Amino acid sequence: MKRVKDMVAAANSTVDHAPASALMDLYGQGDVTFVDLRDPRELDREGMIPGAFHCPRGMLEFWIDPESPYAKPQFQTGNRIVFYCASGWRSALSAQVAQEMGLPNVSHIEDGFSGWKKAGGPVGDKPAKS
Repeated sequence: MKRVKDMVAAANSTVDHAPASALMDLYGQGDVTFVDLRDPRELDREGMIPGAFHCPRGMLEFWIDPESPYAKPQFQTGNRIVFYCASGWRSALSAQVAQEMGLPNVSHIEDGFSGWKKAGGPVGDKPAKS
């Protein structure tokens, strides 16, 4: 059986990643989009990075592909994309998939939203609608 920890390690060997404390200086820059991959229940419980775009992990490939009927403009801007989840596992796999699909300039927060909060990053309520 292929183990998820091995899949995450493989993804981290091919995609840019850093702890939240190192990526906080990107927050608020107009050419950077933070993408929250967590389940809506996690957003309800914990909030999210203000201004981040919420993309449920199960929709990622469909929302990235510009030819998909579900494509989202947030993935077509050319902005740097910084993915995050709770602890950096889903975001590692998501950044790898996005990179494989041809999305340029992707990275992820290796210690996730928990690292963001621990580093003192801003936290807001979830948006009304994705």
